[in-house]
Amino acid sequence: MTSSAGSEDNNGSIGRLAELIGGNPIAHIDTDMKAVLDMMGQLGARPLEQLTPEMARQQPKASDAIAALVARQGREPESDDVSSEDLMVTGGDGTVPARLYRPLGLLSRLNPMVLYFHGGGFVTGDLDSHDASARALARRTGAIVLSLGYRLAPEHGFPAAHEDAWAGWNWLSGQAHKLGGDPRRVAVVGEDAGANLAAHVALMARHERGHRPIHIVLIHPIAGTDLTTPSYGETLRARPIGLPAMRWRLRQLFAGDVPEIEPKLQLAARTDLAGLAPTTIVLARIDPLRSEGEALAAALHRADVPVTTLTYDGVTQGFFGLGRIVTKALFAQADVADALAGAFAPPPRR
Repeated sequence: MTSSAGSEDNNGSIGRLAELIGGNPIAHIDTDMKAVLDMMGQLGARPLEQLTPEMARQQPKASDAIAALVARQGREPESDDVSSEDLMVTGGDGTVPARLYRPLGLLSRLNPMVLYFHGGGFVTGDLDSHDASARALARRTGAIVLSLGYRLAPEHGFPAAHEDAWAGWNWLSGQAHKLGGDPRRVAVVGEDAGANLAAHVALMARHERGHRPIHIVLIHPIAGTDLTTPSYGETLRARPIGLPAMRWRLRQLFAGDVPEIEPKLQLAARTDLAGLAPTTIVLARIDPLRSEGEALAAALHRADVPVTTLTYDGVTQGFFGLGRIVTKALFAQADVADALAGAFAPPPRR
């Protein structure tokens, strides 16, 4: 593991060398993505590594920046024909909050479903911060979407979130018919930490030989713990998430040192990925997680898992739900919806 105190100076040197070669990654950011980051700064957002977890959760988020930019432009609130309902579902140790999204035009039963896990590096993020992502999935796919509010570190250390994710999958599998869903057509989707949880659910479902996801969507997944990959070096000063912020997240997740071998986190190093459902991996160019996402795609390919990798230039980690301002987010949402539509479609009759 390379995130120990003794390697931090080395990581910083690698990052500074990469910047000398490739330049500041923010210099290549799209104008609309930059507008969101600038507004976050104007609202008072600070780098995660300067904050406690409580402060990080309370400070302005990208969703707040989107709301401020939309208000500045004088645009009307968006109507997306998606209703939502807050509820409590079974977690790994009691119950956890969740939000159920129902798009317009659902059938009375056997609708496709998505289990969605928000981002935030296992430390921040919640149902509200990623509401736009879950809502976009429901609107664009016509599926019922359940967004799970899993437990966060450091109050609930590793592997509490993974326990909640698996319990949430089992809850949804058991309740699918009551919710109007089809348990044979459920996809898992997640962003950064949530993408790691989505992959965990898929692996557990394969191991347990129960209901399996029909498709897996991993949006800039956490798929390793190596802080010296090329993208970490290239994004030393990236906003809102660069190398220091990712190091901070891992420190919150584990009370001590990050384990050198932890299969739940080090997905790209696993050799037991065979048999997973077709997978779509969405990456942001200006993101320290990009290299491990690429490595995970390669590992899936070696395991003969059908995998499609989509990399969006000019955007940063957390871009997917920012479609009201960020054009690349709309592209990514459309691409993910196309992949899910293909997975949900009934097989052709012979």
